[in-house]
Amino acid sequence: MKFSIIIPTLNEEKTIASCLLPLQALRDNCEIIIVDAAHDQPIVDYPHAHLADKIISSEKGRARQMNIGASHANGELLIFLHADTTLPEHALQLIEQHIGNKQWGRFDIQLSGNHFMLKIIAWMMNWRSRLTGIATGDQVIFVTKEAFAAVGHYPEIALMEDIALSKALKTIGPPICLKAKVTSSGRRWERYGIYRTILLMWGLRLRYFFGADPQLLAALYSRGQFWKP
Repeated sequence: MKFSIIIPTLNEEKTIASCLLPLQALRDNCEIIIVDAAHDQPIVDYPHAHLADKIISSEKGRARQMNIGASHANGELLIFLHADTTLPEHALQLIEQHIGNKQWGRFDIQLSGNHFMLKIIAWMMNWRSRLTGIATGDQVIFVTKEAFAAVGHYPEIALMEDIALSKALKTIGPPICLKAKVTSSGRRWERYGIYRTILLMWGLRLRYFFGADPQLLAALYSRGQFWKP
């Protein structure tokens, strides 16, 4: 099985090396595709850019970037990886062992950082995902290219694209929930405050459920606000 790891980036000069370096041991069986939306300092100019197989420029928008990456992918199985997230050891082997006749899945998550609540938040994310069958992008969604095409790719909305994709993929089958943990940055939680960010994320999800415009939700998310000022 050939894998394609697709990484959407925007101003990731501080994190891209820590993302790309651990992936080098996997390159015998996968390709690494960066889809970069930065215009001031494109990622192709970064010192570690040579650690990717393909670097593609795109307009800003994580869903759009991931769709573009998928359209350039040669792998049979697509892995969507955020630039501030690292895969667990033997990630590709784990996917290969468990994929069977399933079509998609995700990993458990742990959050980097010192606050004790980050462990609780990660546990709640993993528990909620198992209960609902909905994965977040931070949990590193993987999907066969065939299934990704069958559901029409990521909807190109400003926020909640991972939830929308999960709902579409659930019509094909339930996700594989791997217990191996990816490590994602807790920087946003610590920047805006742990409890405030919990309320923010639940609030935005609730508003999305009731039909709020993802463009508005994305603007609120970027400012760490739940209600429009």
